[in-house]
Amino acid sequence: MLKPAMVTNWLGSRSLLPEVYVIIDDIMTKREDTNPQGSSYRGFVGWYEKRLRRYKRPVLASTLILVYLLIACLLGVAVAPSFYAVSELFKWSETFNGLAPFYIKGVSIVLGFLIFGFSSIFIIPIPNRLILRFLKPYRGPYYSINVIWWYLHNILTYSVRYTFLEWITPTPFNLFFYQWMGMKIGSRVEVNSTNISDPGLITLEDGVTIGGSATIIAHYAVQGYLIIDPVVIRKDATIGLRAIIMGGVEVGEGAKVLPNSVVLPKTIIPAGETWAGVPAKKVL
Repeated sequence: MLKPAMVTNWLGSRSLLPEVYVIIDDIMTKREDTNPQGSSYRGFVGWYEKRLRRYKRPVLASTLILVYLLIACLLGVAVAPSFYAVSELFKWSETFNGLAPFYIKGVSIVLGFLIFGFSSIFIIPIPNRLILRFLKPYRGPYYSINVIWWYLHNILTYSVRYTFLEWITPTPFNLFFYQWMGMKIGSRVEVNSTNISDPGLITLEDGVTIGGSATIIAHYAVQGYLIIDPVVIRKDATIGLRAIIMGGVEVGEGAKVLPNSVVLPKTIIPAGETWAGVPAKKVL
């Protein structure tokens, strides 16, 4: 059996690769069955999880169909006022002659998209309020009721991320959306990125700056496990352009992660330090 000491010798000095060692050591000391058939839940939830684990793809596919129908209904509600406005403007455009009707119709389509977008940032978070009650840190197999709640949370987030969020980033509107999706956001926070997953498991304290196209994800996968682990970025910390912050990371007060760096899972960056590289390490 592979032991931590053997891994350390193979990787080299433990001080050179602390993040890698922590991840491997975590796997060794907390190994679980990646293909369980039972469930610790009772009632309908337990019944569902047992069938999810036994029949996997068919049950998951059926579940996802229901999820997509839910998203269609929610986005349909967001589209409704947009459709109404566009229809009325189309009718009004017919009262003009020449090129005016075409111009009015063109403007009405763009206006309809904006109405849809702003409607979606209010409507999508509504069912998410229920999901947040069940969203929690998790370590275990992919086929689990806990993963279903996590997936629902993210697909709701992505339904806005891939349709409208770029239009309102960075503005107070994207902060409003993330807060309603469960992200804990302090004052004077700037988020100049849409590459964010698991907002309900992310904390940004006062004065935090998230640089353009930076990625923050509160999950990762290792050897058959899905690990959902909150991310905390302390007061006045800065995450640089295109940097990647992974699950279980804590960035200390006033710390900086330089552009294009990758902070591996479970890394704790002390207050005031500057980290850079792949994987990120202290440089100042």
